[in-house]
Amino acid sequence: MKTSENKSDVTGEQPFKGVCLNGFLMIFLDLILIAVSVALMFQTELLGDWIIILSIIGFMSSMLLWAGFMQLEPNEARAMVFFGKYKGTFKMTGFFWVNPFTAKKKLSLRARNLDVKPIKVNDKAGNPIMIGLVLVWRLRDTYKAMFEIDAQTMARSGVQPGAVSGDQTVGNRMNAFENFVKVQSDAALRQVAGQYAYDDNEVAESQLTLRGGGEEINQQLVNELNNRLSMAGIEVCEARINYLAYAPEIAAVMLRRQQASAVIAAREKIVEGAVSMVKMALEKIDSEGIAKFDKDAKVKMVSNLLVVLCADEAAQPVINTGD
Repeated sequence: MKTSENKSDVTGEQPFKGVCLNGFLMIFLDLILIAVSVALMFQTELLGDWIIILSIIGFMSSMLLWAGFMQLEPNEARAMVFFGKYKGTFKMTGFFWVNPFTAKKKLSLRARNLDVKPIKVNDKAGNPIMIGLVLVWRLRDTYKAMFEIDAQTMARSGVQPGAVSGDQTVGNRMNAFENFVKVQSDAALRQVAGQYAYDDNEVAESQLTLRGGGEEINQQLVNELNNRLSMAGIEVCEARINYLAYAPEIAAVMLRRQQASAVIAAREKIVEGAVSMVKMALEKIDSEGIAKFDKDAKVKMVSNLLVVLCADEAAQPVINTGD
């Protein structure tokens, strides 16, 4: 009889629904089983030789039960796998006992920082720039994290010779996830940086730029990263650009251009202020009747005042002696 395929396939995280008992109760029962098994070994004269076989089976069963104990702290999880089949994710904190034949793959759900070193990319105008970011990420879907990407192979490749502790195993596994996040972060950073110019010298002032984008650019980074990392069950909580500069080969040229732009902007302000001051001076002289100027005299006065107000150095007075 044929059954429909992929009907029971798991595509995301689900809670563990297998047998789960209190760990302290099972320790008490296991110790009783060990004591009874040892005591029966000395009762062969009363109960017969077959009791030895029973006591050995009881003792080996008690040893097997020890493999079912596990302890979880807050923001930790265990992906439960029974002979290759995913049975759910265990997230309750405390001390428990489950089927000893179930593999309990430990994962951390705590937030982790990642400082992505500056990389060289081209902005929208084609200028090479150096840009880096810092982000906060965490595991959201343990099923995808464990079974949608090859994190287990990457984790095993990072295990030191002779290291068998569970803490080091979960550490290597989380480092494998971090490497995956780092690679995708580089790709997302290149994608977002290439859509915008470095500053508004290359585009209109109304357009968004990397320098002036602020929260909007950061939010686009978060969205792009979440789109790329959703397949791995990883969620980016926050991402921010923490380094932004022109590449070294054009940094000096761009600095001179910025200085020139700043000088031009300052000159525009100076000229605008000087014109308003000259206009105010002429109007006040005319309104109060201080002096009468013909057209040529006004032109000369305006010229002199503009030179005085717009000059970088202090003006040198010229005294007319009447000669």
